[in-house]
Amino acid sequence: MTGITATGEKKLMLFSGRSHPELTSEIAHNLGIEPTPARLFDFANGEIFVRFMESVRGSDAFVVQSHTSPINQWIMEQLIMVDALKRASAKRITVVAPFFGYARQDKKSRGREPISARLMADLFLTAGADRIMAVDLHTAQIQGFFDGPVDHLFALPVLAAHVRQTYPDESLAVVSPDSGRVRLAERWSDSLGGTSLAFVHKTRDPRRPNEAVANRVVGEVEGRLCVVIDDMIDTGGTVSKTVEILLRDGASDVIVAATHGILSGSASEKLAGCGAREVIFTDTLPIPDNKRFPHMTVLPIAPLLAEAIHQVFEDGSVTSLFDGNA
Repeated sequence: MTGITATGEKKLMLFSGRSHPELTSEIAHNLGIEPTPARLFDFANGEIFVRFMESVRGSDAFVVQSHTSPINQWIMEQLIMVDALKRASAKRITVVAPFFGYARQDKKSRGREPISARLMADLFLTAGADRIMAVDLHTAQIQGFFDGPVDHLFALPVLAAHVRQTYPDESLAVVSPDSGRVRLAERWSDSLGGTSLAFVHKTRDPRRPNEAVANRVVGEVEGRLCVVIDDMIDTGGTVSKTVEILLRDGASDVIVAATHGILSGSASEKLAGCGAREVIFTDTLPIPDNKRFPHMTVLPIAPLLAEAIHQVFEDGSVTSLFDGNA
C-alpha cells in the first residue's frame, strides 16, 4: 500500500470583515452555520490586526467583505484576512466581495492612467486567494484579470422579481442610463416578459469623474412606467437627470433599480427629490438609516450569495442559479 487515505470531510468556514457584518450574518443564517469568530482591530497608527479564533487547517474558507467607505481600509483588511488564512493552511480561499472595489477603473481612458481593477485582482492572488466571487462587476472583462475562477453573480433575478410582483399591470419600458448598459437592459426586458427598450444618450468627460450630461432618450417611453437600470449609483447625479428627462418625454412614471447603492455625498437627497416613484437597491453595500428615504427599497442579496457559496463548496454549478445565463 502506498500513501495514506484521509478520513476527514470537507469543512466550509465563513469569515466576516468589519465593513458589512450584517450581510455575513444573513449569509451564515441561510447556510445554517455561524461565522467563524475572529479578532479584528486597528492599532493606534491605523494598521489592521487579524486573528481567527478557531483552527482553519484544511477548510474551504469564504472571506466576506464588501468594499464600502472607507474603501481602502476594508480592501486592506480583506487582504490581510486572506493572508492569515493562507498561513494557517486553509485548503481553498474564496474572496467574497459583493461589491468589488475599483471595478470602474477597468481600462485606460487616457495615457498614464492605471488599470486599478487589474491591480486589485493581482493583490488578492498574491495574498493567497484561489477564487473570487462578486455581484454585478462593472464590466465582465474584470473576470479575466484574476488568474483563477471568478464567480460573477447577477442581482437581476432579485431586482426583476420585485418589479414584476410590485407592478404586475403596468406597461413597462426598460431604460439603460447609457449605451454601455443596453445589453443589460435586453436581459432585463427578457426577464420582465419582453418590454420595450430605450436608452439615454449621454456624454462624459474623462477628466471630470462622476459627472455626465444626459442629452436625449432613444426609444419609446411615452405613457409607460420606465425602469431605469444600472449596476451602481454613486453620486446620483446621472440617474436623477435621467429620471427628469424621462418624465419630460412623457413617461407615466419612473422607478430606478440598481445593484449597488454607494450613495456618496448628497446622492440620497438627489434620489429622494428626483421624481422617481421607487428606488430599489440590494444590500451588497450597507445603507445606513440616514441615507434611506420613504420610497427606497433595499432587497436582501444574502440568499443568492449563500446559494452560490453552497454550490462552490459542493463543486456544483453556479451558472445554474441564473438559468444558464451567466
